[in-house]
Amino acid sequence: MDHPPTLTRDLIGRESEVVVFEVERGAIRKFTDAVQDQTPACVRGDVAPPTFPTTFRMTIPGLTFDLARVLHGAQEYRYERPLRAGDRVSCRVRVADVYQRKGRLGEMTFLILTMEGTDESGSPVFSGTTTAILR
Repeated sequence: MDHPPTLTRDLIGRESEVVVFEVERGAIRKFTDAVQDQTPACVRGDVAPPTFPTTFRMTIPGLTFDLARVLHGAQEYRYERPLRAGDRVSCRVRVADVYQRKGRLGEMTFLILTMEGTDESGSPVFSGTTTAILR
């Protein structure tokens, strides 16, 4: 069985390019339906549910892993204001930490990613932290 290269602490601080995401009404509605959010403004597609930035995909150079080995540990978002249909949000994701722990299933790697999103004027809209656990 071949093992993927180990994620190491030298990845800490590595960032994606800035990517601009257009928050579309249809995408909000689709996501709202998928997460079964009943908030009227979300159902209409006016305001995105709090976990909507999980749909924003960015790559960090040098950071690769087998998604089949990933357990979702935690996800947290903090907002300065809600994401709304029509917003254009500039986002960047960064490796905040990488560490190993022994668990019941053996050695596990914890990957902590932070994401920042700003509006067209450069004002912060949201920040987020994701913990991924690789078995």
